[in-house]
Amino acid sequence: MAVAKRPMRWHRNLSAKVAAIPMIATALVVFLGGTAWTVLYSFTSSKLLPKEKFVGLAQYERLWSSSKWLISIENLAIYGVFSLIFALLIGFLLATLLDQKIRFEDTFRTIFLYPFALSFIVTGLAWQWILNPDFGIQHVVRSMGFESFAFDPLYNSDIVIYGVLIAGLWHETGLIMCLMLAGLRGIDEDIWKASRVDGIPTWKTYFFIVIPMMRGIFVTAVVLIASGIIKVYDLIVAQTGGGPGIASEVPAKYVYDAMFLSQNLGQGFAASTMMLLSVIIVVVPWAYIEFGGKARRV
Repeated sequence: MAVAKRPMRWHRNLSAKVAAIPMIATALVVFLGGTAWTVLYSFTSSKLLPKEKFVGLAQYERLWSSSKWLISIENLAIYGVFSLIFALLIGFLLATLLDQKIRFEDTFRTIFLYPFALSFIVTGLAWQWILNPDFGIQHVVRSMGFESFAFDPLYNSDIVIYGVLIAGLWHETGLIMCLMLAGLRGIDEDIWKASRVDGIPTWKTYFFIVIPMMRGIFVTAVVLIASGIIKVYDLIVAQTGGGPGIASEVPAKYVYDAMFLSQNLGQGFAASTMMLLSVIIVVVPWAYIEFGGKARRV
């Protein structure tokens, strides 16, 4: 009796693959096509409208000689590093506290998560008022008798990016807390019992057992935080407008200003391409380590 041949691999789930064709075509045309178009025209002298007058690397030379762009890169690096560290740290600590089966846990979880429901525009405006020296934290503390107290980061060009960082952490930490809490709730209770029986200190249980088991949660949290760092724009616009002067400029705002205010598409495309390149430099090695190693082990 003849054995029926197994269908070819590409024939499996054929209907699902056919249904995915419009989505794939959209991704190829809109995302990859738009990206390629942006990179191509970053080598042109396009101003108000795109034009095919190629100028080589002139736009990139002008970009990296711009003090505004260099300040933007520095601010993004400061904001990114501290946002990544403190969002993970504070989110994990809050999740650890809530995992102790405290009373009113649902209430606290809602309070901590609520800022994430607000847009960056609302967050920026709220913290602009809170950090305003005329009626914010500084005014409240001084009205209590501490006349020499000063806390006006948004009006100090040396520390303005840290004022923005405060608002960003307030906005995103709640989401990270919920992710971490979900990961902690997924840890088998027998692991905690075994560690207590063996006399392992709680902090060692977290560092050497729990956190490694939550690797996937941490990766997801890092990806979410990193995407927010690269796209930080509306928080800056709402909170500082890039000021004082150009002290709080970021790459996304530089791109917007170049394309729509200065009407210099070529310069905006060059800045966008550099932002894309920075993402590729981070994502490609991570993807290779995360998925390439698994493929080799299989």
